Amino acid sequence: MNILFIGDVVGKPGREAIKQLLPGLKKEYNLQFVIANAENAAGGSGITEPVAGELFDAGVDCLTSGDHIWKKREIFEYIIREERILRPLNFPRGAPGSGFNVFKAKEGIKVGVVNVNGRVFMEPLECPFRTTIQAAQELYKETKIIIVDIHAEATSEKAALGWYLDGKVSAVLGTHTHIQTADERILPQGCAYITDAGMTGPYDSVIGRRVEDVLERFLTAIPIRLEVAQGNVQLHGVVMDINEKSGKAKSIIRIQKKL
Repeated sequence: MNILFIGDVVGKPGREAIKQLLPGLKKEYNLQFVIANAENAAGGSGITEPVAGELFDAGVDCLTSGDHIWKKREIFEYIIREERILRPLNFPRGAPGSGFNVFKAKEGIKVGVVNVNGRVFMEPLECPFRTTIQAAQELYKETKIIIVDIHAEATSEKAALGWYLDGKVSAVLGTHTHIQTADERILPQGCAYITDAGMTGPYDSVIGRRVEDVLERFLTAIPIRLEVAQGNVQLHGVVMDINEKSGKAKSIIRIQKKL
C-alpha cells in the first residue's frame, strides 16, 4: 500500500498547500493513507479544532504533532474527542490524548501510527526508545503496518531510533527541524527511514517564519514575535510503498511540490 507522510505543516500557507496539492498527489501515487505532522498548523504554533477540520476535509487521515501540541489551550479537550490527532507518546501519564492508534485505510487495511518526541536538546520526557517499542508491540497485535513519527532535534537520536526499530516497524520518519534531508533509505530489515521529512509551508523563510523577524531576534536577542512567512509555498514529505502482509517497506520516495 502507498502511504504519504507530510512534513511539518506551518500555518495557513501549509494548510493551503495541502488543500490544493493533496488531491493530485493521491492520484499520482495511488495513495491509500495520508499522515501529516500538524503541530504548527494553527498560526504557526499548535492545533485547533477548525484547523484540524480543514486538514481532515482536505484528505489527511491522521495528524501527528510534537513539542508544540499544547500551544493552543483548546487542544486539551479536543484531543480527547478526536482520536485522529496524536500527541507525543512519551509525555508523562495524565497528559490528554494518545500517542498511538490504529486507523483504517482504503479497503479496510489497518495502519498503526506512533508519535514520539526526542529528548536530546528538548524537554526531558520519558524514553522515546522504550515507549515506542512498547507501543509497536501493542499495535502489532492488530497490524504489521506501523509508521513512527519521531519529532526530535538531534539527527543522531532519530537515526538511532531508526536502527533500533528496524524490523519492528514499517517506517521511522523524522520531523521538527523543518529541513528535508536527503538520506531516505530502506534499512536492512525493511524499515523506511528519513531523518527529516521537511516542511509544508513557506519555503522562502527561516523554517517557516519571516526572515526579517528571525534575523532581528538573532541580531538583538530580543524575543520578538516570529510571524509566519508567505513566499514560495511548498509541500514536502515522503511516499512509501509498504507490503501489506509483512509490514516491510518496499520503497520510500522524497517529494517536494510547489503550490
